[in-house]
Amino acid sequence: MTTATVGVPGSPRRYLHSLWLLSARDLRVRYATSALGYLWSVLDPLLMSAIYWFVFTQVFQRTVGQEPYIVFLITALLPWVWFNSAVSDFTRAFSKDARLVRSTAIPRSIWVNRIVLSKGLEFLFSLPVLALFVIVAQFSKTPAELNWGLLWIPVAVLLQTALLVGLGLLVAPLCTLYTDLERATKLILRLLFYASPVIYSIGDLPGIFPTLAVFNPLSGIFTLYRVGFFPDVWDTLAVVMGAVISLAFLALGAFVFRRLERPVLKEL
Repeated sequence: MTTATVGVPGSPRRYLHSLWLLSARDLRVRYATSALGYLWSVLDPLLMSAIYWFVFTQVFQRTVGQEPYIVFLITALLPWVWFNSAVSDFTRAFSKDARLVRSTAIPRSIWVNRIVLSKGLEFLFSLPVLALFVIVAQFSKTPAELNWGLLWIPVAVLLQTALLVGLGLLVAPLCTLYTDLERATKLILRLLFYASPVIYSIGDLPGIFPTLAVFNPLSGIFTLYRVGFFPDVWDTLAVVMGAVISLAFLALGAFVFRRLERPVLKEL
């Protein structure tokens, strides 16, 4: 990863070992005092999916998405939870462990990448839930259309990882230097949920909005997650723009982080 060399020099092996230890620690701390443990990583997207499924299929006559709608929802909600929880934690990435950030000799970018990794592992742990709903849907009147598009899912994971690392390298130092940005980030995330094709697809948008939607990198990433089940959602422009913008954020984040690392250490 290009950000592995940001900060104090260190060997890649040491960096990766430290990254794994910190990420594993995060997961242990999160689940150590929890009776439900792993289930917490799937309860949030499951509850959200159930609410939107009920509202759009039982209360209102749904005009967005595809059948089976519950699978349509979960294929985007699971990666959204990864994105949302990671960006939320970026706002406290340095302040939460200020003493360790100041004293460790490993690159400070590790405090961003550990969040991406630990939240990413939770996302991977939740994928069996998606598989379960897909299997159940195969016995319904409108089963998911499983196809070779499933091979795009690893690409979606890699692009989302690049996007999150880039955003983390931007958000973490900026929120440390300007504390008001933490609240602004939470507000932006709420707006971004409805501006991203989670409960709908890009093709459901009217007028000029499909063109605007392709500039949201999550549109292309969510398309890659969904196309293995819903081939009609494929949008080449959205996928290409999603890849380009994700990599651009990664490069911008690495550049900004190098410039702000010293001011952040002084602030801590």
